[in-house]
This record gives sequence, C-alpha cells and structure tokens, in this order.
Amino acid sequence: MNFLKGLLATLLTFLLFLSLAAFSTLFVLRSTLLDPEFVVAQVKKLDVAALAEEVTDFQLSGQVPPEAAFLEEALYSAIAQNEPQLKEQASTAIYSGYDYLLGKSEKLNVVISLKPIKADLKDRLWQSFQQNKENLPLEVAALPPEMLEQYFEEFYRQFEAEIPSEFVIDESSIPPEMMKLVDILRENARYIQTAYYGLIALMAVLILGIILLHRSVKGATRELGITFLIYGAIEYASVWATQRYFPSLPLPDMPTSVQTWLNGLINDLVAPMQVLGIGLMAAGAALIIVSIVYPRLRPAEE
Repeated sequence: MNFLKGLLATLLTFLLFLSLAAFSTLFVLRSTLLDPEFVVAQVKKLDVAALAEEVTDFQLSGQVPPEAAFLEEALYSAIAQNEPQLKEQASTAIYSGYDYLLGKSEKLNVVISLKPIKADLKDRLWQSFQQNKENLPLEVAALPPEMLEQYFEEFYRQFEAEIPSEFVIDESSIPPEMMKLVDILRENARYIQTAYYGLIALMAVLILGIILLHRSVKGATRELGITFLIYGAIEYASVWATQRYFPSLPLPDMPTSVQTWLNGLINDLVAPMQVLGIGLMAAGAALIIVSIVYPRLRPAEE
C-alpha cells in the first residue's frame, strides 16, 4: 500500500513538474507577445528618428548629392519632431490589431496616419530651401521669391507622392496567404488563453492530490517545496545563462538602432521567466521551511 501511495505521489509530482513547464511557456507568451501593453512598450523604446536616418542612408547611399543633404536633414528633423505622435498612433493601431487577434473584435482595421508628419515636413523643407539657396542649382537659386516658392511647390508635389498619407491594414490589404496565417494565429491565441487557465486548474488539482496523499503538513509541504524550488532554479538558471552567454545577437546587416532594440526586446521577453523562477524558488523555500518548522510546533500531528 505504501509502495502504491509513493508511486502515485511520484506520478503526481512529475505531472506537476511538467505542468509548471507548460505553464511557464504560456505565462511568458501572455506576458509578452500576447499582451498589447508589452508590444506598445517595445514600440516606444524604438528610436524611430535614428532608424529612419540609418535606413535612408543605406538606401540612398551615394544617390543624394552633397548639395542636397539639407533635404535629408529636414526629413530627419520632421520625423524626430513628430516621433511621439507617430508612436501614439502606432500604439492605438497595436491595440486595434490585438483586439482582432484576441477575438475582441471581428474586423481587422489598423490605421496609422502620416498626414501630420507630411504637413510638418513641407514646412521644414520650405525653410531649408530658403536657408540653403547657395546649395541649390544656380538657375534655381537666382529665381525671385515668388517663383522659388512655385518651384518648391512643384518639387514637393513630386516628393509628397512618394509618401502615403496613411498606412491601412485590413482584410482586403493583406494577401490571402498571409490572412490565413493571421487566422491561424488568432485561433491559437484563443487556445492559449483556454490552456493557460486549464493548466492553473490542473496544477491546483495536482497540488490537492499530493496534499491528500501525504495527509500531513510535513510530507506535503516538503514535496511541493522541493518541486517548486527545483523548477524555479532551472527556470532562473536558463534565463541567467541566456543573458550571460548570449548578451547580444550579431546582426551586421541590420541598422544599429534596430540591433540595440532587438537585444533589449530579447531581454524583456525572458524577464517574465526570471520573475516566475524567483517566485517559485521563494515559494519552494518557504514550503521547505514550513515542513521543518511545523512538526516541531505540532509534534503530535506528524
């Protein structure tokens, strides 16, 4: 009988250990990639102005003559000035996208407006035209003010045509193949939500089963404490090893600002694992202490 009891207790403990591993994965997903607040926080950490400058320099390297460099500076200045507003719009778009992904909305409609930055860019470019006449072609620089403004308006119309007024993401703008992937992600997100709470219920049942099998505070708290302590230590050690031995990813072909942002993103992705590991170790240590102290306080019960 004692053998069967011990075997069943070992089985329940093993299942609890596996449940903790599965719960850890879902906990991290819910705390990071499936949490719009986490994604919004990551977007706000991205240096949009630096990224725009690096991407533009890469794409237009050698194509823009030195005398037209002031146009790029005006573009970067407009992006930097409007970066908070752009990030705010991106945040709103992220929440809308997650409402669809998590099943809170039946329609996908994500919109990011670029109208404010286009209006500001026009003003800055016009100021740059006036302040950098010496860098313009001689025939343009010699134009009277009203004709120079007319020339600028024509120039800006061509430039503005390359910049969309808004980015719209909906079912009609996404290719069918990509939309199928979005639908799969949407369905899996619902499964993850269900599995998360299901695992919590399962672990509660397993813990209750271990307590009932031992029928003593000492045995139950010791076994649960050791389980929590071991898994918490493994969880924490894996995060520590990741941060210690893989502090950054070598991405030579990617802009520096994106590399810095991605490395920070990876650290933020594993941070919930670290918190969970510390919490489990603390809980495990507390239960082990209880298993040692409690029998001394209540010897008759053990």
